[in-house]
Amino acid sequence: MSDFRAARDFLLGADAATARRDFRWPELGAFNWALDWFDGVLATETPDAVALKIVGESSATYTFAELSERSSQVANWLHEQGVRRGDRVLLMLGNQAELWESLLAVMKLGAVVIPATTLLTGKDIVERIERGHVSHVIANASDAGKFPAGEYTKIAVGDAYNWLPYHDAYHAHDRFTPDEQTRAGDTLLLYFTSGTTSQPKLVEHTHASYPAGHLSTMFWIGVRPGDVHLNVSSPGWAKHAWSNVFAPWNAGATVLVHDYRRFSAPALLEVLRDERVSTFCAPPTVWRMLIQEDLAAWKLPLRTAVAAGEPLNPEIIDQVAKAWGITIRDGYGQTETTAQIGNAPGEAVKAGSMGLPLPGYDVVLIDPITGEQGNDGEICLPLDARRPLGLMSGYVGGSTEAMRDGFYHTGDVATRDDDGYITYVGRTDDVFKASDYRISPFELESVLLEHAAVAEAAVVPAPDPVRLAVPKAYVTLAPGFEPGEETARSIFEHCRRELAPYKRVRRLEFDELPKTISGKIRRVELRVREPRKEYREEDLNP
Repeated sequence: MSDFRAARDFLLGADAATARRDFRWPELGAFNWALDWFDGVLATETPDAVALKIVGESSATYTFAELSERSSQVANWLHEQGVRRGDRVLLMLGNQAELWESLLAVMKLGAVVIPATTLLTGKDIVERIERGHVSHVIANASDAGKFPAGEYTKIAVGDAYNWLPYHDAYHAHDRFTPDEQTRAGDTLLLYFTSGTTSQPKLVEHTHASYPAGHLSTMFWIGVRPGDVHLNVSSPGWAKHAWSNVFAPWNAGATVLVHDYRRFSAPALLEVLRDERVSTFCAPPTVWRMLIQEDLAAWKLPLRTAVAAGEPLNPEIIDQVAKAWGITIRDGYGQTETTAQIGNAPGEAVKAGSMGLPLPGYDVVLIDPITGEQGNDGEICLPLDARRPLGLMSGYVGGSTEAMRDGFYHTGDVATRDDDGYITYVGRTDDVFKASDYRISPFELESVLLEHAAVAEAAVVPAPDPVRLAVPKAYVTLAPGFEPGEETARSIFEHCRRELAPYKRVRRLEFDELPKTISGKIRRVELRVREPRKEYREEDLNP
């Protein structure tokens, strides 16, 4: 525990260059973050500081001491219901206080959390229960009907027939004593990936890899003790744990949650202003919606802002900088890891770049064909003595293909410049060749998004009798624009001005983009769709 605190304090006081050079991951033996850090430090040393505040459709405020006591009550009650160390608990709740209580409680018990979004269908739930070997479920009563019959404990927030009432937990004792020590290498989390290119994988994280591994994320975000941190993310996905649990609470900051049924950019801007948010994280999808507003009219107290989930387009960075005087700092990581690469606070940001490897991460680029290391290739992490603490244990019951030849292979391709800055190119499955030139969909999408009519874009290869493949863009239009020849011509002309001839978008289709439940674009669906299409001769060379 002292090693964890020393590593955390070092990052809070170090500049980027020093942190990258001198940071060392803490060496942890027995470690339970909920008991040792949340209860033992945050709730003990800063008991009256606000740990969690929810605003919007619902509202709640809890100090560190209050949340410590409530989660201990839930832990004691869950133990009475038969939840034991190593048991797998499916946690399917929205942005509500019970989510954080349950997560801390299950962690205290040494059981395993399987986070799940409330958007899952009955079929999705069956898959997670079966593949995850779930013994217990905590969900809202309104979702109880999605769950199949089975031999597992059913706990409902609210009233649901034949389900145990969650709120009975508040009658339990508010001091929790574990039955034995938790080892840092014990399993804590099992995450189903979002499945952008294939069926979801089951990712295993330990009591060290996510709680302590997110020291890199804390550093990247730039969150400090006493900050108010707002992250836009849905429960059930890894980014929610990144920025709504571990990174801000590693720093001792307040987790602010905007609870909404339907996203509204003006409503989010009001929350940022009224709650005096100091650090803010949102995916590019949200940033794209925010820049549709008159940002300059909003005077915000933001100290810093970041984006993650998908690469951030330079156009968004420019507009926010002009309006607010702050530079959105891009970052990169996966469900399988914590934040690996990022533009750290105080560092110069290069347009289009994800930044530099974050403290504790040694990033290697490996050519997918030759296997040679260089400045172009797949983002990989060494599995030797340099293995980062924030890397998963592995995939449960799945392929070991990602862990091969001494490296973890992310499946993402990037380039590194002479200063060490890393720029995202695309998924290994997304990058394609046209007339023997390698095309990065992300680069073309960034240019498309600079056009006022384009709200979202996805570029995939389309068959071509001469070039083998040409770039085709699927575009979702911004409000006020109509699909048609005039809009298409304007977008094509924009691409001709901004792109080299071999990169130009040759075909265009207006459509809603297919996405995962977590909101990531599924280019794989568009790629599969393309070979089945037939084009007229006049469509081939717009």
